[in-house]
Amino acid sequence: MPADRKIDYIELPARDLQLAKAFYSSVFGWQFVDYGPEYCAFNDGRLDGGFYQANLNATTANGSVLVVLYADDLEAVLARVREGGGCIVKDIFSFPGGRRFQFADPNGNELAVWSEH
Repeated sequence: MPADRKIDYIELPARDLQLAKAFYSSVFGWQFVDYGPEYCAFNDGRLDGGFYQANLNATTANGSVLVVLYADDLEAVLARVREGGGCIVKDIFSFPGGRRFQFADPNGNELAVWSEH
């Protein structure tokens, strides 16, 4: 059952749904379910969301919310993002409480990955 007043689902645009599925499944291990040719849902093991077909992208420069993922090994995930076709927008930097980097996925959506280490 969904938790009352908690984030339950997120949606991101993608010009190419197949590219989004390939990137996020290989880099982060997400599982996907297609709902027609213009929508696919994902589960990251904890949170559900989806990608909808659109010639848009979510970036902080455009005022988008920044989705932040967690990684035990930040450098390993950064390497996987690059190998998977992502582009590093902000290289690893420290902040109070940890370190993070920001990347654009192959569809141009900007996300971040952080670690306590």
